[in-house]
Amino acid sequence: MSVAKKNPRKVTTHTLQEMKMRKEKIAMLTAYDFSFAGIIDSASIDVILVGDSASNVIHGHETTLPITLNQMIDHASAVVRAVKRCLVVVDLPFGYYQGDGKTALKSAIRIMKESGGHAIKMEGGRFIVDYIARIVNAGIPVMGHLGLTPQSIYKFGTYSVRAQEEAEAEILIQDALSLEKAGCFAIVLEKIPAELAERVSKELHIPTIGIGAGPDCDGQVLVTHDMLGINKEFSPRFLRRYASLHDIMTEAIENYIKDVKSGNFPSTEESY
Repeated sequence: MSVAKKNPRKVTTHTLQEMKMRKEKIAMLTAYDFSFAGIIDSASIDVILVGDSASNVIHGHETTLPITLNQMIDHASAVVRAVKRCLVVVDLPFGYYQGDGKTALKSAIRIMKESGGHAIKMEGGRFIVDYIARIVNAGIPVMGHLGLTPQSIYKFGTYSVRAQEEAEAEILIQDALSLEKAGCFAIVLEKIPAELAERVSKELHIPTIGIGAGPDCDGQVLVTHDMLGINKEFSPRFLRRYASLHDIMTEAIENYIKDVKSGNFPSTEESY
């Protein structure tokens, strides 16, 4: 009879590279707290992203821009304490790396030292490759992010699909190659044409993680609150809901309220 391993093999950046080589898809989800991270990790996810999407789904902001480095470190610390197996990647939030390489490195070091995260993620292409190289040379793994970059939403003015025109597609390809050369261990491709994502994935030696970028990336990522149906308002084309927890939770809470109001809870068996 087989016995479950008490200490499963930890996923590392090297693991992801091996998965790409053997054409095994990489699964990534977001988490921002201890409880969610523990459930996701125990289900054998490959990567947890402590995303700056916490700004939206946890803090209620309209964009990802308001979240601070201190808040990201707090979220990441909680996630890391729950994780036994998967790789934990933490977003560098807006305003903490775009200015200069020294600031970027300082921010990355704070995340690694204070949260215990395993890697960071940065949005952007050629304009931040020098910063990425500096961080990688300091021993910190970096995941890139191209296509729709939510931290630049006010620049684009829309969340529509990026790189649909040939000129922008060529820029994205060159940016991807630049990020790989700078030392990124993987790149998220968000909301770009599937054909372009396939081309980038074939040209790069490092893994690509898609979100709204078709089936031919080396892996996929979704925001956990979206795929579990906790958020009902967000319904992009790329989202597949695997549960409807908003409805389940609402019904459970309504039943609790009803039982409290009627005196049915707690019962004699639930009392001391």
